[in-house]
Amino acid sequence: MERGSAQSFGYAAAMNSRLSLRARACRQSVRWMLAPIFRAGRSIIVRRRALLRVAALTRLPVVPCIKVSADTLRGVPIEWSVGTHQQARRVLLYFHGGAYLVGSPSVYRGIAARLAQWAQARVACVDYRLAPDHRFPAAPDDALDAYRGLLERGIAARDIVLAGDSAGGGLTLACILKIRDAGLPMPAALVLLSPWTDLTLSGASIRDNTSSEILLDPAMLEEAVRDYLGGQDARQVLASPLFADLHDLPPMLVQVADGEILYDDSRRLVERVQAAGGSAELSVARNLWHVWQIFAGKMPEADAALHEIARFIVRHAHAA
Repeated sequence: MERGSAQSFGYAAAMNSRLSLRARACRQSVRWMLAPIFRAGRSIIVRRRALLRVAALTRLPVVPCIKVSADTLRGVPIEWSVGTHQQARRVLLYFHGGAYLVGSPSVYRGIAARLAQWAQARVACVDYRLAPDHRFPAAPDDALDAYRGLLERGIAARDIVLAGDSAGGGLTLACILKIRDAGLPMPAALVLLSPWTDLTLSGASIRDNTSSEILLDPAMLEEAVRDYLGGQDARQVLASPLFADLHDLPPMLVQVADGEILYDDSRRLVERVQAAGGSAELSVARNLWHVWQIFAGKMPEADAALHEIARFIVRHAHAA
C-alpha cells in the first residue's frame, strides 16, 4: 500500500463493513444523546452542560492503573492521565474537540487512559479557552503555550506527539504551524481524529454526506464558525490549516469515517501534505461516525482505532 493511501482498520467488523453489536448500540446513543447537543440553535451554555452530563452518565470508571491529575503548562490548564504500573516513555499533548465551543478534558478520559497504557505515554489533555468567550486566536495561542510548557520542563521534542479530534484536530495543525514558523523543535508526530481543517465548509462531503452523518449538523458548524471567528477571515491558515503551506511537518496519521460530513477535511489534508512532500496516512473506517474513538472500552471498533494510534505513536516517538 502506498504511503498515505486510504486503508481500513484491521478488524473484521470494519473489513466487512458490518458493525459489532456494541457499535450498533453506541450508534443509537449518539443519535439520542449526543446529536441533539450538536444541532443548530441551542445555546452554548446548554450545550456545555448537556455534554458534561452525558459524559458523566456514560463514562466508564478510569482503570486503577491510571492516575488523573490537574496541572498547568505556561498558565494553560491541562489534565494528565499517567499510568502507574509502567514507565511513561513519551508525552501525548491532546486537544479535545467540540467545535471550539464545548468540551473539556474530562470528556476524553477514556481515550487518554487507553493511550497512556497502550502507547506508554503521559497524556496531557489541554483545557484551552473556548469561544465565544475567547475567540480566535485564543485557542491556537493556548496550544502553543502548552507545547512550550512541555519543552520548558525539559521534555525533548522528539518524545512529544500532538493529537486532537474534530476542532482539536484543526487546533493540532494550527499548533504545529506555529511551532514550525517560530523555529521551535518539532514534535515526533501528529495524530488527527476526524479533524476539522476547513472553516470555510467547502468540502463536498458537507453536502454529500448529510444523509449518513449522525452527529454533526452543517448549520451548527456555520454557527460555530461565526462564534469562533467573530467575523474574521475563515481562510486564514491558523483557522483553516487545510489552506496552509504544509511543508516540513512531522509524520501524520489521520483517522476518519467514510460517512461523516467532515470526511473531505481529512482526505484533502492528506492529499495536500503528500503534495508538499510530507508523510501522511489516511485511515478510513466504514459505517462509523464522527470521533467514534470516544467510545473506547465500549465497542471494539473504537479500541481498534486507538490501538492503531498507539502503534503509530510508538513507531515515531522513539523515547529512550
